[in-house]
Amino acid sequence: MRILVAEDDPLLADGLIRALREAGYVADSVNNGNAADAALITQQFDLLILDIGLPGLDGFQVLQRARERKLDVPVLILTALDAVENRVRGLDLGADDYLVKPFELSELEARVRALTRRTRGNSATMITHGDLSFDPKQRIASLNGQALDLSAREIALLEIFLARTGRVVNKEQIIDLLCQWGDEVSANAVEVYVHRLRKKLEPANVKLSTLRGLGYCLEKPVERGED
Repeated sequence: MRILVAEDDPLLADGLIRALREAGYVADSVNNGNAADAALITQQFDLLILDIGLPGLDGFQVLQRARERKLDVPVLILTALDAVENRVRGLDLGADDYLVKPFELSELEARVRALTRRTRGNSATMITHGDLSFDPKQRIASLNGQALDLSAREIALLEIFLARTGRVVNKEQIIDLLCQWGDEVSANAVEVYVHRLRKKLEPANVKLSTLRGLGYCLEKPVERGED
């Protein structure tokens, strides 16, 4: 899950980015409305956390432009403007949720979880793949009821493959989906991440194949009793 934070307060933006990354999300930040608008045009995000009082284009303008382009990314508005008319304006422009500053980080994290679950459709339902179970809400993978010891990056990588079962995913796609702006992740590093994840998934009847020169494929699970 990739999240864009548009916030011009550097301390708040840094705190949000740290918290989101620790929770296993891929999180990027911009500090003005023009940069937010450009990022939404050029890249795909699963959630936008949007401050209203941005320099350049304000948050309302960023939101309006995104909706005019038929961009359906969920938007969580952050603002110090707590007047009812501001909340109504944001919701009317297409925001999905609204949080007034100051706020507790735990509340923001809960709202992020709710919005990302909502956009994944049936993501509130446990995903099974072979003997592997994955809870998108808690972001926990388990085998026969026992949680697998996966790092935040391995969980994010597993989500990428589960969302693309039976399809080839190349290294460039993985780097784009897995890494924050400014991360220097090489193709060799991707190989290491995939190798580590594959070893941990082996007991779960999960086959993660390498297609030389093409990428990786999480193969569809073989039903018990099939040849």
